[in-house]
Amino acid sequence: MGVDGRLRAVVGLAQAMAAAHTPREAVHAAARGARLAMDGSFAAISTWERERGRLRVLVNEGERTPGEEEFPQEESYPVHDFPEITEFLHEKWAGGGGPHAWVETAEGERIGAGPYCHQRVAALRRRGRGSCVVAPIVLHGRAWGELYVARPTGRPVFGTDDADFATVLAAVIAAGLAQTERLEEARRLAFTDPLTGLANRRAVDIRLDESLELHRVHGTVVSLMVCDLNGLKRVNDSLGHATGDRLLERFGSVLSLCGARLPGALAARLGGDEFCLLSAGPPADEVVAVAEELCTRAADLELGEGVACGVASTGDPIGPVHSARRLFRLADAAQYKAKAARSEKPVVAGRDGAVIRLADAPPNGTQDRRRFRGRGSPPTRP
Repeated sequence: MGVDGRLRAVVGLAQAMAAAHTPREAVHAAARGARLAMDGSFAAISTWERERGRLRVLVNEGERTPGEEEFPQEESYPVHDFPEITEFLHEKWAGGGGPHAWVETAEGERIGAGPYCHQRVAALRRRGRGSCVVAPIVLHGRAWGELYVARPTGRPVFGTDDADFATVLAAVIAAGLAQTERLEEARRLAFTDPLTGLANRRAVDIRLDESLELHRVHGTVVSLMVCDLNGLKRVNDSLGHATGDRLLERFGSVLSLCGARLPGALAARLGGDEFCLLSAGPPADEVVAVAEELCTRAADLELGEGVACGVASTGDPIGPVHSARRLFRLADAAQYKAKAARSEKPVVAGRDGAVIRLADAPPNGTQDRRRFRGRGSPPTRP
């Protein structure tokens, strides 16, 4: 491949990574782009997990051999078996150099600094590959992982020019990964409550729409638990908002803990002292049992005064649920009844006949300051 071809390959690699929507798509695009640019048959990207002392393979792309999965769950190698990544960091970079790729061959020859790596040579022979080029990937000034591109036995082995080109590709990949990290963080912040780390209202709206579509198409049981943390105003007024925030964080942790009993459930803070738990799949009785556990645990929180909890589930006799707003109104009405009665247990729509009547009752103007939550319209409490 000539200079123009390699330039086009670099641009194509950068564009493919920029078009990726998730980290997984980004590393797959990076591996594929590098393989094509290097005229290789196989490419892999691994990350250095420092806390576990291992190189973990994120993607295997191209012609895979038996045992090589495209997105392996647990393919990893002790870093002491492949120490080049750490040696580059401590020996070469400290001396003013930069990360540079090298070539290994099945014949045991390394093109680049240092002796060949027995483990890589053995892997090449075992998998019928004649040569590979390995390039460190550096992110935020630190060794992040490595790019590995191989050719099969019988094809021309990689040379010095290929190692130089792989070094450039690794730098492009690092830039793409950094951009993906920034986008992923922005997405996370857009759907996360910054105080508790739970999901926010926007995330609930999206998940609830998706869940109700499953209910309409497949009859999936969709349940919504709405909780109002009691005593927060008293804590804020008497002990300060920092203490109140700690109470919110602690309750958020309890909600997450209880919600873990429902596979795939989404725990969220709607705002202020209001939280919710959204479940799709588990039967209504399981959701109510979790709500009961939540009430019990919340009652034991230091400084708090328990929680008012309402549940609405399509698994109970609540009538047709055609919209997210309807399920919210029912859950909110159940919560409102629990709040008014100072109930230590959850109130469940469909199991308490007053809840559905309350949800269906029109507002009474100034004599009833309660209004139920509609999309983008949080409730006002008396």
